Amino acid sequence: MPSTSTTYGTITSNPTTFPSHAKHTRRPWPELFSLSSFCLPISAGDAKARIKINLSYFRVNYVIIALTILFLTLLWHPTSMIVFLITFIFWWFLYLFNDNPVVIFNRTVDENVVLGVLSFATVILLVLTHVGINVLVGLIIGVVVVGVHAAFRGTEDLGFPGEEEENGLHSVVGSQPLRPTSGYNRI
Repeated sequence: MPSTSTTYGTITSNPTTFPSHAKHTRRPWPELFSLSSFCLPISAGDAKARIKINLSYFRVNYVIIALTILFLTLLWHPTSMIVFLITFIFWWFLYLFNDNPVVIFNRTVDENVVLGVLSFATVILLVLTHVGINVLVGLIIGVVVVGVHAAFRGTEDLGFPGEEEENGLHSVVGSQPLRPTSGYNRI
């Protein structure tokens, strides 16, 4: 006869797998602005790889920065600020500080879809308040600021889920050198 007792407190999932919504957590601000992490990229390919990694790792932080810049471009337009603050409430509850995935009609909505819909709705609602040029300037400044930060912030010190070994140590065997070699081998 099968046991009917329920065991509470047991972890049933594999500890190395993470839910998709855990990927978009807000990272600590000192980690984002750590001055020791900034350096010039070696090449355009390195800059592109850094941008891709940093956009993935600091996604929520970059969204907050872009929304703050957009808000600052609306300071002299009170109607637009009210519309922005209303849309920011949706950002807050649906994306920025939501620990659970969004579920509509018993279907889980992908976080990229939530990000796209919120971005599109914010831009459309602000353009309808006749501040289209302000929105455009704010978005351009936000993209430039985020892009420059992502390109110049090194990725060596970022800890990604699943990188750690079971004992908590990182493997350095087979990893790329931190500095480029200059074409000669030391003997």
